[in-house]
Amino acid sequence: MILVDTSVWVLILRDRTGDVVDAFRQRVESDVCVLSRFNQMELLQGCKDTKEWELLEDYLSTQIYLEASTGTWREAARIYFDLRRKGATVGSPVDCCIAQIALENGAVLLHRDQDFERIAKVRKLDQEYFAWKNGIVHSSR
Repeated sequence: MILVDTSVWVLILRDRTGDVVDAFRQRVESDVCVLSRFNQMELLQGCKDTKEWELLEDYLSTQIYLEASTGTWREAARIYFDLRRKGATVGSPVDCCIAQIALENGAVLLHRDQDFERIAKVRKLDQEYFAWKNGIVHSSR
């Protein structure tokens, strides 16, 4: 199971050549791709107009979501706290929540966000940086 972060979805949705979509399909193959409600929120808040909102909302309504548990909030705060104590910060506490949801569900977190690589230094987060060159997907796990 792969939790696809907003940073990857934005590239997919903005892809005009099909290269990103092809690379994404190559990476995920037959894996189940999921989102968190945080990804849903981030994607919708980035819409440029009502038409884009409606199209994206329709698409997102068909996706599978991993939900936060009652312990998610505390553990996400602890990730942020542990990073800060090590002198590292993340751009958004939302990334700590997304990482915690991936941890709780045993999902690989596919992303293009350095925050998740920082989080992986304080948690056993199964994360992969989504990159490609010349049509070939390169991962850093």
